[in-house]
Amino acid sequence: MFGEYLSHVREKQPHIHCITNYVTANDCANLLLASGSSPIMADCPEESAEITALCDGLLLNTGTLNPDKLSAMRKSGRTANELHHPVVLDPVGAGASRFRTESVLSLVKELRIDVIRGNLSEIKALFCHAESSGGVDAVSSDRITEENLPEMLTLIRQIAAVQNTVIAVTGQIDIIADKNQAYCIRNGCSMMKSVTGSGCQLSALTAAFITANPERILESAAAAVCMMGVCGETALEHLESYEGNASFRNRIIDAVSHLDAEMLDKKAKYQIF
Repeated sequence: MFGEYLSHVREKQPHIHCITNYVTANDCANLLLASGSSPIMADCPEESAEITALCDGLLLNTGTLNPDKLSAMRKSGRTANELHHPVVLDPVGAGASRFRTESVLSLVKELRIDVIRGNLSEIKALFCHAESSGGVDAVSSDRITEENLPEMLTLIRQIAAVQNTVIAVTGQIDIIADKNQAYCIRNGCSMMKSVTGSGCQLSALTAAFITANPERILESAAAAVCMMGVCGETALEHLESYEGNASFRNRIIDAVSHLDAEMLDKKAKYQIF
């Protein structure tokens, strides 16, 4: 099932405008190239809307937020909405500071966002008035487990309904939901937490997937999450005993470049609720 959405990314080669953070911009660009899509990384407010108009989809990532970048996000978001281009928002670090949280909420209010992808702490800080002290990482108490999975499915579906968007919450177990349906994905490995920006890369990949499959936002977002997990598993399988997280990061990108539709469908581990 998910393989067809990957095939569309390879075939359509969407151009994705990424207003992302300087910590992970290079890795996001390389991962998009590995997926078959084309990245443009531009965050100057004087040109951001113009760049967005040249592209097919938009990623907004708040990892290294500042007023100029926020202005660029607003301008690009409005242009993307006017052109009916898909928009992904990655609210990195929401809850860590008042400026960051309020800025993200302003984007959610002002723009039409197709997918909001974050960890559980970020999503709760935005939409459940929860406090977060984990910086850009989920706090230890905010984990989706087999025990709390039914509760989390209900919560995330409710948030998706209120916000009228797709919510993708990633962690040990991933939940991607709209108001009607949810995908629970169990691909991935614990070592992915040791790579700075694996979530940022996933958000970029999600932008490529929903841009190539605009009529199936929920399903294509779930496919992107599943693909990233599968590629994490593949990277770990090929890691030599003397290699660490730097090599693992590169092997994830290699795995993305080699994964095909058939293998994605074969390795996908998911349930639909």
